[in-house]
Amino acid sequence: MARYPSKLHGWQRGHTLKWLYGISALFIVAGVISFIYGRPFGKNEEEAPVDLANINIENKKEPSTVVVRDTAPKHIVEPNLSIIIPQATSEPSPDVAELIDEAMALVNGKPARIIEARDRLNETLLMPMNNVQRTVIKQKLSELADKWLFSRTVFPKDRFCSNYQVTSGDKLMAIGSEHKVPWEILQEVNKIGRPELVKAGTMIKVIHGPFHVRIYRSTFTMDLYLQHTFVRSFRVGLGQEGRETPTGLWRVKEGGKMIKPPWADPDTGKLLHYGDPGYALGSRWIALEGIKGEAKDRSGFGIHGTKEPETIGTRSSRGCIRLHNGDVILVYNLLVPGYSQVEVVE
Repeated sequence: MARYPSKLHGWQRGHTLKWLYGISALFIVAGVISFIYGRPFGKNEEEAPVDLANINIENKKEPSTVVVRDTAPKHIVEPNLSIIIPQATSEPSPDVAELIDEAMALVNGKPARIIEARDRLNETLLMPMNNVQRTVIKQKLSELADKWLFSRTVFPKDRFCSNYQVTSGDKLMAIGSEHKVPWEILQEVNKIGRPELVKAGTMIKVIHGPFHVRIYRSTFTMDLYLQHTFVRSFRVGLGQEGRETPTGLWRVKEGGKMIKPPWADPDTGKLLHYGDPGYALGSRWIALEGIKGEAKDRSGFGIHGTKEPETIGTRSSRGCIRLHNGDVILVYNLLVPGYSQVEVVE
C-alpha cells in the first residue's frame, strides 16, 4: 500500500531543511570572517610553528588589546665613535688618578652611587692618560656594567635602563625593537625562561640602545659601547696579511644575524655546516655592510665565533672579526641590525 506523508511529516521535513539552511549559513559567515582576518577556519593554532619572540604576552584576566608599534627605523643616526679615540701619554696623569679615586669613593659609599661613578669614569676616558690608567678605568667600568646593565636592577637616574610594565598584546621582540636592542638581551637580563608566559602587568627591565663596537687592529681589541658609554672589552682575531680587516665604519646588516649558518669556503667553494671540519664561523654570524672609509660599499665581512680559540689575538681570518664563542654570543645578543655600528681603526 502506498504511504502518503502526513502534515506532521511534512512539517518535520520543512523544519529540518530550515535547520540545515541555518547551519550552512553560519558556516558561510564564519568562512567569510576567517578569510577577512587571515586565519583559516577550523585550523588549530597550536599546529603552527611558534616564534617565542613574536608570541603575544598573555593577560587572561583582561580583554586582548594589541599594542601596535611601528618598529621600522625612521632615521639611522650614525654614532661618532671617533670622539672617544684615546690619547696616550707616557706618564700617568695626576688628574686622571684623582678622578678614578673620586669614582671609587662613589662606588664604595653608602648608599653606593653606581650611575654617577659610571658616568664620571666614562668621561675620564676622553682625557689624555697612559695605557695603564686607561686599562684600570675600562676594568672598573666593566665591573660596574655587571651591576647596572647585566643585572635585573634598575638604578635611579640611569638614562640607559628603566622599568617597563608589560601590557596585553606586547611582544618581546617589539619591546626590544622599540628600545633599539635585541629581544635576547631583555630575556637574559630579566631571567625570562619562556617569553610567552610573561603576563600583562609584569615589570621588566629595558635597555635603551643601541650598542656599538670599536675594533683596534693594532691591539686586537674590541670595545663595546652602549651609545657612547663604555661597557667592556674583548680580544679578537683579525684578517691575515693580504686579507686585512678593512678600517672604516660598518653597520650590522639587516637580516644579517644568524645562528650556526651554512658557510661556503671562499677558497674551495665547498658548502660547510656547523660541526663540519673546516667550518670557520663558530656559533654566531653577524654580517656587516660598509658605510664609510675603506669599508664603504664592501660586503662579505662579519663578526663570528671560532673553533680555533688560539687564533684570537692574531692575524688569522680571511678579513672577518673573530671572537671566542662565549663572547660572540653576548655581542650577538646586543647588536641590532640597522642601528648598531662597528668602527675599525688602526
